[in-house]
Amino acid sequence: MATYIRRATKEDLPAIMAIIAQAKEFLKDNDNPQWQDGHPTTAMITADIDHGYSWVLIDGDRVVGTADLQLAPEANYEAIEDGAWAQVDEPYAIIHRVAIGAAASGHHLGELMFSNLITVGRLQGIRNFRYDTHRKNIPMQKLGKTLGFVERGTVYIQDETDAEHLGFELNIQ
Repeated sequence: MATYIRRATKEDLPAIMAIIAQAKEFLKDNDNPQWQDGHPTTAMITADIDHGYSWVLIDGDRVVGTADLQLAPEANYEAIEDGAWAQVDEPYAIIHRVAIGAAASGHHLGELMFSNLITVGRLQGIRNFRYDTHRKNIPMQKLGKTLGFVERGTVYIQDETDAEHLGFELNIQ
């Protein structure tokens, strides 16, 4: 069976939201306040789909993962504390809302999802990629570091439970 990414459609919403619900539960079970304020919501994912940001990871004929690839800057990433972005004046893409379904966990599909999103961005001329995650989200930190992302400092996002997140960046040729 082939494993690949494709742009998400509104028909994917039930599968995406089920995966996000599993991820929220995983974070909660691991004492991580990330996503415990209710986001990402169905309305947010629908908007992501409408903007072309939302992608799904397909394994065979099943949606097993979801993530966003935003090819535009974000205000939350303008200020970074306790460090600095390596490429301040170059365009960058942001990887957001990454989640792999519980049934697919442990198969390195997060790496595959990130790698595919980086390829999509690179094909569009992007060489710098950023993401943020909570300090307690060790799996997401390890995933990024495995792929060459470097922790750059602290960014503040819109999150009612804990807005302080670690900012990561990957710079490629």
